[in-house]
Amino acid sequence: MSLFADAFAWLFSPDRLEGGDALPTAIAVHLFYTFVSLLIAAVIAVPVGYLIGHTGKGRELAVGISGAARALPSFGLILLLVLVIGVTQKEGAAFAAFVLLGIPSVLAGAYSGLEAIDRRVIDAARAVGMTEWQILWRVEVPLGLPLLIGGLRSAALQIVATVTLAAYIGLGGLGQYIIAGLRLRQFDQMLGAAIVIIVLALVIDGLFALLQHLVVPKGVAAGRATDIRTRSSRSRAVA
Repeated sequence: MSLFADAFAWLFSPDRLEGGDALPTAIAVHLFYTFVSLLIAAVIAVPVGYLIGHTGKGRELAVGISGAARALPSFGLILLLVLVIGVTQKEGAAFAAFVLLGIPSVLAGAYSGLEAIDRRVIDAARAVGMTEWQILWRVEVPLGLPLLIGGLRSAALQIVATVTLAAYIGLGGLGQYIIAGLRLRQFDQMLGAAIVIIVLALVIDGLFALLQHLVVPKGVAAGRATDIRTRSSRSRAVA
């Protein structure tokens, strides 16, 4: 308990608000790397995922690439890209690593969201004369949005945890406190920084969970509620 007390004392010390390595600045840098990388990953993966989900082509290739990308070691990938791209471009190398780690989850969320839609809904849209483009944007995208947000949620958690390693190559963020604390054996600083990273991850996860709930189409939500009430009535009748 003494270590946790020391960690919170370190966190709320007035010194954390001063200097070039102030805690708010480190949090801002950490979030900057996280959300810019997530945005780039979404720009790349969402169109590809929608194309796969709408046409049904290339799914096996996408699954294979996603599985392989998930197996990549984060730290090794960052160091490899820094060596390949160059030390002078280490920020670009870090962004490339974070984007590569975020793409699989976003890609999976995009195409699985479209694949999960009842085919009868798509057939009905074609039957009323909608074009393929209209089916995609008016039917498939709204219905598949919750799973896409779920993919973004998973990718954001992957990236926010991995951004901690950016400090190893001198890019700042909350990881700088952990690396400096390890070198100087300041365990209160290490634990304090780890607590902030955990809180950031929980906040981001909660925001995406709320967004995932809000984007469910009203008709779908109403249908789920009706289905639950029907099942409950049937269960009582059986009893």
